[in-house]
Amino acid sequence: MIEFSVLDQLLAKEEIKLLKARRDRAVDTKDWDLYRSLHADDHVSHNQGFERWETADIMIENVKALLGENRTTVHHSHTPEITFESSTKAKGIWGMEDLIFDTASGELLIHGFGFYHETYENRDGKWLFTSRQLKRTLVRECPETNKA
Repeated sequence: MIEFSVLDQLLAKEEIKLLKARRDRAVDTKDWDLYRSLHADDHVSHNQGFERWETADIMIENVKALLGENRTTVHHSHTPEITFESSTKAKGIWGMEDLIFDTASGELLIHGFGFYHETYENRDGKWLFTSRQLKRTLVRECPETNKA
């Protein structure tokens, strides 16, 4: 196994954090080209309530359909726990919060909390997502308005 120094691990963690930040920005700004470029071709996604998506292309088409032009989204990812299997493979768990609005009405549809469980690989010098599973711990759908 290639030695993976503490300094190299810290640099890789920062690269993975930037990867995650770009992912959240890309999905919220609907920059689908950027979003796709962050994922390996063989990326696998599994989110609660949906079938498993076996490739990056299938994943991107489903995400575009679910969160595309009729939805405004806000994603926040924080408190990453990143561990390394090797100098080219890592796992991460991120706390998350997402809000999904109907674009036309501005109505809040979903306010979710939970964790992203992800894997990453460094391929040709670039860290990419290779899998993602969203596990929500709380979902509030269409919260009631304040009745004060």
